[in-house]
Amino acid sequence: MNQQNQDERTFIREAMDRLLAGKATTSNGSLTAAALAAEAGVHRMALYKRHADLKNEFEERVGKETRQIPETEKRLRDTVTKLKRTIANQKTEIEELRQLVTNLTLASAVLTDEKSTSTSPVPVADNVIPLRPPTT
Repeated sequence: MNQQNQDERTFIREAMDRLLAGKATTSNGSLTAAALAAEAGVHRMALYKRHADLKNEFEERVGKETRQIPETEKRLRDTVTKLKRTIANQKTEIEELRQLVTNLTLASAVLTDEKSTSTSPVPVADNVIPLRPPTT
């Protein structure tokens, strides 16, 4: 590991301690990876790519030391809640549509039965071939 990476790691660890102590100097003080990168003075992608282990360590420490849920987990929980609500709504809608199909099928059967039992023949146009010959 080169000297620059070693310096970055030192800066990140020091920034971790400052953020967890609530003594942020250059960031907004939130307990996120973006704030950690800003506090350490390193690019956010460097934290995500080269120092992913330190980012994960920070998120674990946030959970253990502050009893706070990390922002990413909060967003995931919100998404899961919204998806569960959507699934419940879709299940209700599917059940309503099934009921509607049943009712329409019954109505169609009644109308077909009424049509076939009617005594007056239905006039047929000259260019139409009936599927059933008309009953008289």
